[in-house]
Amino acid sequence: MKRVAMISLHTSPLTQPGAGDSGGMNVYVREVASALAQAGVECTTYTRATCADVEPEVLVEPGHRVVHIPAGPCHLPKEALPDVLDEFGDRLAAHVGAGPGVDVIHANYWLSGVAGHRLKHELDVPLVSTFHTLARVKAEGGDPESEWRQLAEQHIVTCSDAICVSCDAEEEQFRRLFGTPQGRIEIVPPAVEHAFFAPGDRGGARRAIELPLERPVVLFVGRMQALKGPDVAIRALARSHCRDAIMVMVGGASGLEGDAEMGLAHDLVDELGLHDRVVFVEPQPHHILSTYYRAADVVIVPSRSESFGLVALEAAACGVPVVAAAVGGLRSLVDDGRTGLLVERRDPEHFAAALDRVLDDLDAADALGRAAAQRARGYTWAFTAARLRRVYADLSVRELVMC
Repeated sequence: MKRVAMISLHTSPLTQPGAGDSGGMNVYVREVASALAQAGVECTTYTRATCADVEPEVLVEPGHRVVHIPAGPCHLPKEALPDVLDEFGDRLAAHVGAGPGVDVIHANYWLSGVAGHRLKHELDVPLVSTFHTLARVKAEGGDPESEWRQLAEQHIVTCSDAICVSCDAEEEQFRRLFGTPQGRIEIVPPAVEHAFFAPGDRGGARRAIELPLERPVVLFVGRMQALKGPDVAIRALARSHCRDAIMVMVGGASGLEGDAEMGLAHDLVDELGLHDRVVFVEPQPHHILSTYYRAADVVIVPSRSESFGLVALEAAACGVPVVAAAVGGLRSLVDDGRTGLLVERRDPEHFAAALDRVLDDLDAADALGRAAAQRARGYTWAFTAARLRRVYADLSVRELVMC
């Protein structure tokens, strides 16, 4: 296996996670491509150009480059991207065809899957799909998507030679919703960059980002969108009996309703009288975000759905216990009562009770954090890349799934 075409149409791995359409998938694509390149696999990530003056190609490191494909106006909401899929696909095929060829296509998210499906048949090479989120899963969590997306995902599932899921829980969820596909289902867990995310001195971290040393700190990291549950986090803080605790919310607006969601979060803080207890922070680069984790006593992840939950893993790697919704991959990532706490109901009262369990017993919280850090050490990008290399190699000697 020599060359991989990694497709990340709607969001670039070079973009700052935490705002707009940038999130854990950006981190995944960037780190996987880097780890593959370091293992000797040439990896090119294709993404849509979102500004006129962007460099057509960026060499990130030897063996790893990002290619910006012009398709439609620069500034398009994710909801409008289906309209430029044909243009993106034409230019993607032209670019790949003009080069030395590829051995496998790896599509990330359903929009990339549509482009990858077309390219598979034009080049007669395997298609690997990582969906990151699925319309059917989001619908179960109360966030319905378009029928067109659901049909597109079904078609991609039918034609993929391999479908990557992050953990056993996601595989079980996938089989329940889609049955057994023609292609293989492979568990390929995401990971964390341990050079950035590792336990450290809490006091030093707080001094670095100017947080009070003596008050408990609850941390929320994620885009300000309903899916991530910022309202649940804020209401949980209001219901916690730890009245001196503060909440730091790191993230920006996302999607067409991003500004409105951000406004709702601020309005909720006003309504609940939490002005002196909630701090909003812009999205942070990884080398700084890790300081926010180390400054926290607990991280809250009240998402409606999560295929994996990279925030929970990053927190764990920093030795910080997590209070998370018992959904998707979070069920596998958080060992309830040992590395953090899972909340079965997305209700502020239940999240408040879980926060109080952590904040009321600092010795128990430290034990949770130590166990979390120990478990997180098993998640490395080198292992993720090794799993993918095996998947790619196996597909190279198998007949393609036809649809």
